[in-house]
Amino acid sequence: MSEELTIDRREDRQTQDLPPLRDENDNVSTPFLEALGQAIETGNQERARALTEDLHESDVGAILEALEPDQRPALIQLLGEFFDFTALTELDETVRVEILEELPSETVAEGMRDLDSDDAVYILEDLDKADQDEILAQIPSVERLALKRGLDYPEDSAGRRMQTEFIAVPPFWTVGQTIDYMREAEDLPEEFHEVFVIDPGYHLLGTVSLNRLLRTKRPVKIAELVSEAHHLIRATEDQEEAARMFQRYNLISAAVVDDSDRLVGLLTIDDIVDVIQEEADEDIKRLGGVGDEEVSDKVWSIARSRFPWLFINLVTAVMASFVIGLFEHQLQKMVALAVLMPIVASQGGNAGTQTMTVAVRAIAMRELGPHNVLRVIGRELLVGVFNGFLFAAIVGTMAVYRFGILDLGFVIAAAMVINLIAAALGGILIPLTLNRLKIDPAIASSSFVTTITDIVGFFSFLGFAALWFGLN
Repeated sequence: MSEELTIDRREDRQTQDLPPLRDENDNVSTPFLEALGQAIETGNQERARALTEDLHESDVGAILEALEPDQRPALIQLLGEFFDFTALTELDETVRVEILEELPSETVAEGMRDLDSDDAVYILEDLDKADQDEILAQIPSVERLALKRGLDYPEDSAGRRMQTEFIAVPPFWTVGQTIDYMREAEDLPEEFHEVFVIDPGYHLLGTVSLNRLLRTKRPVKIAELVSEAHHLIRATEDQEEAARMFQRYNLISAAVVDDSDRLVGLLTIDDIVDVIQEEADEDIKRLGGVGDEEVSDKVWSIARSRFPWLFINLVTAVMASFVIGLFEHQLQKMVALAVLMPIVASQGGNAGTQTMTVAVRAIAMRELGPHNVLRVIGRELLVGVFNGFLFAAIVGTMAVYRFGILDLGFVIAAAMVINLIAAALGGILIPLTLNRLKIDPAIASSSFVTTITDIVGFFSFLGFAALWFGLN
């Protein structure tokens, strides 16, 4: 949408005495929600249309999330044919499923007909199989088969993300025939950048870019313009791998083929941007041990999701406390040890988390391999040594100043060096090991790294102190 058109529509909304959509913090404004809520309560479709028309689907999605749960399906039914179901792709999964379960299946089926297949599959995939079948049964057979095929592919696969609307022509067509076909056909995608060339069995022979097609004279055969399709994506391939291909080769679109190399769909850059965002969001949540949690989830769902990770952390904390228990008598004889020992463990935990975060990202981005893994491990080891000695000097000096015991400064300094080295090695080796064992390092690394730094930190500090001061 151009800047001039956006300004025109904003001014048009002002002339209709409509409240502003966004407040100064870029949230959906309270006056807007109150006006829309009143329109829903009174069943004023004209007012509801005036408030929501010409808005981007992302804005409509933000409005739906801001409304009360019972107002969301009511708004969709009130708008009827004027509601764009694409807005549902902008919602959290929990909110989207709640809305779909409240709407009549015929309303959802009607809304699906006007969507690109990839958006329709994205909306339907989170529903129960029975609900999916009920909605699909009310969609015309051609569209229904396309959606069922998309839903049959594995979750998070390229087949789930692809759109089945694309332009495919035989090689014996001329440029003129192809252009006429694109002008007259009614079921073409809204945006496309290339034409696919196929044989009678729908096997992909190559592509013709639109700019080359439009610059060529009408009598020329398509076969003379075909370029080999270098970057094909299998429908069963993980969507993260597809996103990596787009990123590596700066693709705008790519053909999706089945196991028999037949053309079945198309992936475009807007789909891939969503995939990249989802995968990044997923990795961040996994590093924090919160799974697929959304802000709209219910209390029980959130508690159930977080419990396993909290339980694992409890187990690791018990292991660390067991190490402390081994030095119970030494702690009673020298209270300064109890005051200082959390510093060593805490610094190790933070250093390990830093290394682990970089390692997990590098693994996810395929930046760590046999050609550089030893160099990266060596680099992290040197970083651990360097920071270990720096913080050993700082913490050792603080300990001497606080307690007036010179030897205590040397003890905590030695423990700091050892724990930061352990943190550096644990932060890089644990994610690598988990990845080698086919375990997602983003999920499990944090607990293991924290356990190592706690145990090594407590054991080294208290052990050195017991030996140095003769605390038996």
